[in-house]
Amino acid sequence: MDAQFRGVFAIPVTPFDRHGAVDEAALRRVVAFTLACGAHGLVAPVNASEFSSLSDAERQRVAEIVVEEAAGRVPVVIGVSGVSTEVAVQFARHARAIGADAIIALPPYVRRASPEEISAYYAALDRAFAGPIFIQNCLPPVGTPLSADLLARLVRDLDHVQYIKEETLPPGQMITRVRELAGPALQGVMGGLAGKFLLDEYRRGACGTMPACEVVDIHVQIWEALEAGDWTRARALHTRLLPLLVFESNFGVAAYKEVLRRRGVLECTYVRAPGTPRLDAYDQAELQAILEDLAPLFRQPAPHPA
Repeated sequence: MDAQFRGVFAIPVTPFDRHGAVDEAALRRVVAFTLACGAHGLVAPVNASEFSSLSDAERQRVAEIVVEEAAGRVPVVIGVSGVSTEVAVQFARHARAIGADAIIALPPYVRRASPEEISAYYAALDRAFAGPIFIQNCLPPVGTPLSADLLARLVRDLDHVQYIKEETLPPGQMITRVRELAGPALQGVMGGLAGKFLLDEYRRGACGTMPACEVVDIHVQIWEALEAGDWTRARALHTRLLPLLVFESNFGVAAYKEVLRRRGVLECTYVRAPGTPRLDAYDQAELQAILEDLAPLFRQPAPHPA
């Protein structure tokens, strides 16, 4: 059995220039920043990467850049979610060709698939990618929540479906249930939802978490404390980070990019994803106060004022 994927697998955002084109140089900076902050793995393009607003060619190019920049230093999990089995398989084959260590896929999105269609979808991915596969179990509008029974059956029945990213609510109870049902065929479960429930997930046996990358250095410090058995420090760090995670829940990728701009990683915070709220002057002031409190914990450049 291969070594378990474990730790903070961070998601680089996809930077765009002011005209809305993918900024490849900025993406390379984001990946370099994420690695310098201590991420144990990389995951892209997925929800925090605005994957659904990218063209197929852009998704493939983002995947290529992330693999290139990682250069084998940490595992890379490539997002291959598709609107159909055929599309997801194309992305899985590309991920295999560029040397991805693993892939992650939501069930088919846009139109909700039946359990039988979902099973066939993951079976096709299992045939297309001879390496670890994550099922991403998350809420609508993009996600299709899967039952613990279906998740466990997919893990038991398919050779390469070995991991789950769990971000339905409440995630902790789902982690407990699916681990019980899947047994040793399940290599591990990672949490999502920006790491808001990481302490509970860890106690229930989660092997990691997959947050966006803007404060991955703090997520890594929480993880390090948990692995060291220092629950007092882990809880103190997590409590200190929570105001930012709650703030970001209102704005999603727009907030991630603004934090990265303030940390000197991005120049442009253009967001493609339709319906994403933008920060007004009051939001910017609140974000500044939150980041001033967090600044002593950053391992990379401290934020600058708005």
